[in-house]
Amino acid sequence: MRTAEPWAATGRLFRLNLRLDRVRILVWVLALTGTVHATVLALEETFPDGEARQARAALLDNPSAVMMTGPAFGADDYTLGAMTVNELSLSVLVATAIMSILLTSRHVRAEEESGRLEVVRALPVGRFAPAAAALGAVAAADAAVGAGITAVLFAAGLGGVDAVAWGLATALTGLVFGSVAAVTAQLTEHARAASGTAMAVLGAAFLVRGVGDVIEPTGSWLSWFSPIAWAQQTRLYVDLRWWPLALSAALTAVLLVAAVLLAQRRDLGAGLRPARPGPAAAGTSLLSATGLARRLLRGTFLGWTAGLVLFGLAFGSLADSLEDSMADIPSITEWLVLDLDALTESFAAATLSYLALGVVAFAVSGVLRLRAEEEAGRTALLLTTGLDRVRWVLGWLGVVVVEALLALLLAGAALGAGITATTGDLRWTGELALAALVYFPAVLVVTGVAAALVGLAPRRAALSWAVVAYVVFVSWFGQLLDLPEPAMNLSPVQLTPLVPSEDWQAAPLVGLAALALALLAAAAAGFRHRDLPA
Repeated sequence: MRTAEPWAATGRLFRLNLRLDRVRILVWVLALTGTVHATVLALEETFPDGEARQARAALLDNPSAVMMTGPAFGADDYTLGAMTVNELSLSVLVATAIMSILLTSRHVRAEEESGRLEVVRALPVGRFAPAAAALGAVAAADAAVGAGITAVLFAAGLGGVDAVAWGLATALTGLVFGSVAAVTAQLTEHARAASGTAMAVLGAAFLVRGVGDVIEPTGSWLSWFSPIAWAQQTRLYVDLRWWPLALSAALTAVLLVAAVLLAQRRDLGAGLRPARPGPAAAGTSLLSATGLARRLLRGTFLGWTAGLVLFGLAFGSLADSLEDSMADIPSITEWLVLDLDALTESFAAATLSYLALGVVAFAVSGVLRLRAEEEAGRTALLLTTGLDRVRWVLGWLGVVVVEALLALLLAGAALGAGITATTGDLRWTGELALAALVYFPAVLVVTGVAAALVGLAPRRAALSWAVVAYVVFVSWFGQLLDLPEPAMNLSPVQLTPLVPSEDWQAAPLVGLAALALALLAAAAAGFRHRDLPA
C-alpha cells in the first residue's frame, strides 16, 4: 500500500545505499586521503628548504603547469602548505567530483533504468525518498573524503583551519557535481548517458578553469565560471577566505531544486529528452557480433576520443612556452630533472603518457559494457539465436582493441598538431601519432585484465577500475612519492618507454603483448564455460 508521506522510508533507503556502496566509498576515501598524506611527506623530503621550494614555484607561471594545477597563490613565499595545494588540489577535486557523479548516477538513474526502483516504489516508500536517500549517500561519501583529507593533513603536520577548509572545499565540490548528475539523470532514461553528460560538464569546468587561470595566474574573470575554481580560490595556506565556498553551496541547492522540479515533469523510467526513434530497418552490420559491438560502443568511443583529441591539441599548443620558461629560469635545473636540449621531446613524451591513460580508461569502460549487456539479459537473448559464445566475446573485445588503437593514433596526432601549430615544425603530427602506438601493448594488458575479470570472475569485474586507478596513480605520483621499483613496474604504462624522448626497446613491449594475449584467451575460455549470467 502506497503512503501519502513523500519522504517515508528515506532513512532506511539511505542506510541501504551506504551498505551497498560501503566498499566503493572506502576505496575512494583511502585512495584520496592516502595520496594526500603521502604527497605531503614526499614534497617535504624532496623540497626541504625555502630555496628548493622557490625553484619549484618558478614553474607556476608556465601555462601548462597552470592548466594541470591551478592558480599560482603563494609563489612569492612558497611554503609546504601552498606547494601541496598547488600540486594536488586539482587532482583531489576532480577525483571527488568523478566519485560523486558515478554514485549519483548509480542510485538515481541506474536503479530506475533496471526496474528495481519501480519495485521499491511499490512498497510504502515516499515519492521523494529514493532520490533523497541517494543524494544523502553521495553527501556522506563526500563528507567522508573531506574529513579524511583534513585528518591526514593534521597527521602530516599541516593542520589548522586551512586543513579544515581544504576538506570542506573538497566535499562541497563533490556535492556540486553530484547535483549536476542528479539533473542530468532527469534528462535521459539511460544511466550511461546521464553520467556521461555530467562528466562532460566536469570536463568543461576543468577547461574553463584552466583557460581562466592561464589568462591570469591567480585566476581571471573566466575562472569564476567553474566550480572547481571556487574551491581553489579559497587560497589555502596563503590567504584563507571562506566566501567562495558559499558559491558551491548555493549552486548545489539550486541544482537540487532543479532536479526535483524536473523529476516531477517526467514519468518513472523515462527521461525529459525523448530518445530519437531508429530507422525502420536495421543495417546488415548489426547481424554480426562486431557490428553490434561497434554500434553499442559508438557513443563511448566518440566521447572519449573527442576529449583526448581536445586535450592533445590544448596541451600541444603550450609546448613552446616551456622552453621560454626554462630560458628565463636557468636555476630550475638544480631542483628538477629536465632535458633542456630536447625539452619539446620531453614535454611531448610526458603528455603522450597522460593521453595513453585516457585510452586505458576508455578500453576498460568498453570491456565492462560487455558485462553490463550480460547483466541486463541482452547477451542471453543473443545467444539463443545460435551465436557462439567465444565468437561473441572475441568480437566485442576485438572492437574495443581496434577502437583503442584508433584513439591512440588520433590522440597522438592531435598532440603533434598542437605542437606543430606553435613551433612550425611539421614533423610532429606524424611522429607523435606513431609514437602513441608504443603504448598499445600497455593498453592491451589492462584491457586483458578487465576482460579476464569479466570472463573468470564477473562479479569482481568492477575491480578493473582499481587497476586503472593504480596505473594513473603510478604515472602521476610514482616518482614524486619515490615508490619502490617493483611497485612502479606493476603498471604496464610504466614499463613503456617515454617516446620520443627515449629510445624504445622491443623486449618489454613484446612481453606486454604476450601477456595481453594470454589474458584475452583466458577471458574467452572463462566466458565459454561459466554460467550466464554469473
